[in-house]
Amino acid sequence: MIDSMPHVPLYIDGEWTKSTSEQWIDVTNPATNQPIARVPMATDDEMAAAIASAADTFQRWKEVAVPERARLMLEYQHLLKAHHDELAELLSSETGKNFADAKGDVWRGIEVVEQAANISSMMMGEIVENVATDIDCYSMTQPLGVCCGITPFNFPAMIPLWMFPMAIAAGNTFVLKPSEQVPLTAIRLVELFEQAGAPKGVLQIVHGGKPQVDFLLHHPEIRAISFVGSVPVARYIYQTGTHNLKRVQAFAGAKNHMVVMPDANKDQVVNNLVGASVGAAGQRCMAISVAVLVGSAKEILPELKEAMSKVKPGIWNDSNAGYGPLISPQAKARVLSLIQEGKDEGARCELDGSECTVDGYPEGNWVGPTLFSGVTTEMSIYQQEIFGPVLICLEVDTLDEAIELINNNPYGNGTSIFTACGAAARKFQHHIQVGQVGINVPIPVPLPFFSFTGWRGSFYGDLHAYGKQAIRFYTETKTVTSRWFYDDIPDGPNMTIHLR
Repeated sequence: MIDSMPHVPLYIDGEWTKSTSEQWIDVTNPATNQPIARVPMATDDEMAAAIASAADTFQRWKEVAVPERARLMLEYQHLLKAHHDELAELLSSETGKNFADAKGDVWRGIEVVEQAANISSMMMGEIVENVATDIDCYSMTQPLGVCCGITPFNFPAMIPLWMFPMAIAAGNTFVLKPSEQVPLTAIRLVELFEQAGAPKGVLQIVHGGKPQVDFLLHHPEIRAISFVGSVPVARYIYQTGTHNLKRVQAFAGAKNHMVVMPDANKDQVVNNLVGASVGAAGQRCMAISVAVLVGSAKEILPELKEAMSKVKPGIWNDSNAGYGPLISPQAKARVLSLIQEGKDEGARCELDGSECTVDGYPEGNWVGPTLFSGVTTEMSIYQQEIFGPVLICLEVDTLDEAIELINNNPYGNGTSIFTACGAAARKFQHHIQVGQVGINVPIPVPLPFFSFTGWRGSFYGDLHAYGKQAIRFYTETKTVTSRWFYDDIPDGPNMTIHLR
């Protein structure tokens, strides 16, 4: 019976509560499409209560010593590491990711928490003595207030951990609204944060869809909004949030290209292209979905097809599975539709995963590895982010043509080049108009002491996730100019009286 399924709770003012909402939706296992839990669409009163608690707690939390906030993050990362595999298994149950992908998801989040534990040095200000006679000027970094995060289905551990640890370490309080498709991992992350010693009200968790997101976008107490998701939603959140005078960082879609030069190591190219394109079922904004083959590099196509054909999807604990199912039947239908459009538009389908099945799991959202060659920039499979295990190949004659092709694409999340020529790599990294560049690295996601820096149509905002830019996003700078008069210095036997 549906009523016997777990009901995903809200976390408001340090208390786990069942929502009073009359609207609930099923959380399903993508490998079976069977419900595993029910998640509420939080009521307006519940949303307001979460924000009010965060606003009230902020007045106390911002006064907590920065080293004490750092110690909270140290304890939290310790607990996350201790529960790493448990979190990965839970994550697999709601996303369908295989265990290796799920563990990577959790670990990349832990790395950001480790950086949040370094908050003391990142909160330092600046000072200049004697900007004028006996006048000093100095700046200090102070938190904003109540911040919120709206996170997607594809990285339910990593992306929330991009957001709330950095914001809270900087002295803010936080309201998290995870994807309604994958709320279970977020719940466990919050439980462990509570166990680490987080005070009541520092972190809230609410659930829902567009009405709940709109509540956050319009509420006057919300100062900053972090979002990761699709292009239309990112644009909407950026426009609506900034219209309401909020600080917004909205990470959107991508069409990431890998340029393969004729001198590149063929085995390295094939191995990296396969993993970067079909890993996590292609459901990641940093997936390589386009291979740009320069000159004779097109000769790798037979080897690439053979290698991709050996990759099979499967359930999370199948050690032979290269990746899991797509998140939903709707996502599968969209990918299959784009594959068909590619065929109809004249691309050569070298490998077709449309009819993929997995023994014992006939209802899963399976799509096999799919490879297209002969693709042009006018085709829909090039113009749209497919978000599935599909790799398309374009051919050009020169590196300059490859750079021009990528720069003409509206997205600018990540790109890479495989080459043995340092000059080619240098030219590529200098002239490419993409925020994250890999050189003989397929998916150039930076470690968290740098920032995640997508450009152009892949990002709306000014300051990016994690690293130093995250601290700037979640804080304000206050500048103080001070003057003290030497004639007022007390001295002599009456000095103690002046100092009382």
